[in-house]
Amino acid sequence: MAASKLENHPRPRKRHYSWSDPGVRAVVYQGMALGIVAIVAWMLVSNTLHNLSVRNIATGFGFLGKEAGFAIGESVIPYEASQSYGRAVLVGLLNTLRVAAVGIILATLLGTLIGIARLSGNRLLSGLCAAYIEVARNVPLLIQLFFWYALVTETAPGPRQALHIVPGVFLSNRGLTVPALDGAWATPVLSGLLCAVLACHALVRYGRAYQGRTGRRLPVLWLGALLLAGMPALFFAISGTQVSLSVPYLGGFNFTGGMTVSPEFFALLMGLVTYTAAFIAEIVRSGIQAVKQGQWEAADSLGLPRGRTLRLVVLPQALRVMIPPLTSQYLNLTKNSSLAVAIGYPDIVSIVNTTLNQTGQAIEGVLIIMAAYLTVSLSISMAMNWYNQRLAARER
Repeated sequence: MAASKLENHPRPRKRHYSWSDPGVRAVVYQGMALGIVAIVAWMLVSNTLHNLSVRNIATGFGFLGKEAGFAIGESVIPYEASQSYGRAVLVGLLNTLRVAAVGIILATLLGTLIGIARLSGNRLLSGLCAAYIEVARNVPLLIQLFFWYALVTETAPGPRQALHIVPGVFLSNRGLTVPALDGAWATPVLSGLLCAVLACHALVRYGRAYQGRTGRRLPVLWLGALLLAGMPALFFAISGTQVSLSVPYLGGFNFTGGMTVSPEFFALLMGLVTYTAAFIAEIVRSGIQAVKQGQWEAADSLGLPRGRTLRLVVLPQALRVMIPPLTSQYLNLTKNSSLAVAIGYPDIVSIVNTTLNQTGQAIEGVLIIMAAYLTVSLSISMAMNWYNQRLAARER
């Protein structure tokens, strides 16, 4: 019995390694390529360290703990000139993240609206959107940043003659002044908003399960809007924080109260949004056109209005085509924010440039910039790839 089992399962033959084996050649070629890359990297690093030591230039990142000694015009977190270079770099990174996050949201909204309007049957509306797309895409972003910055600082009037856009909102050469809340409201409101987002995610999952089980749809959109509006207000009420609305008014030669968005931030944000929205509009247009006409006809046969057909039938399918190019545009917007140095906005590139000019450690400064943008870009890519996998069609 044991002999029969051995006959049915013969011993595997030993593999003979030969140059004619494609697997062996692949391993050898890859090892040679890796060795060449390692040798070149070692030569570059050793040559750089030798040149730095000859010129008595210090290396390492110990300078991040030293006092910076320079002021920063605007920052998300408190900062003083007596604090360290590391704190200054953190301020620059947060400034970059702020303009990138707000820019991605606004560019997506504007690009989606323009992309949908581009397909409108109204020739005037469609023509205006097409003209905007062609102009915005074919004018370099740096020129657009200069245009918006000059528009705010040179064309806009002073505070005394500021443009009164809506009650409490003024545009002048000092920037955009808007009402603001005074008080420690951020922590409870943001906590409530985070809980509302998690609750909306659970609500969407439950709504899909409920519809699959009963065939009836829950008003997920209205319930989600109620959660997003109600939970931050509830958390704020429970916290007992005292807050007041500060409405800006003209006092002397400048506005008092409220919050002023600097001309640099306003110009950078407008340039990034209008430039990126043109590309997103074309992505949205092509994504909608990629959905087969039969989907429109099937929705029409069910009596769905045109708007609901677009929102419930066409756009969910178009997203599968749109997400990969949208990821590229989000990455481009984030990296294009480095042009902020041209108009004086204190992003990470501007602050690190000031740092390396004072310390003379250019290599470390460039590595910090590279690491920051690489980390942010990879984070955006991972999030968008995860979302793309969630939307991918699954075979049954």
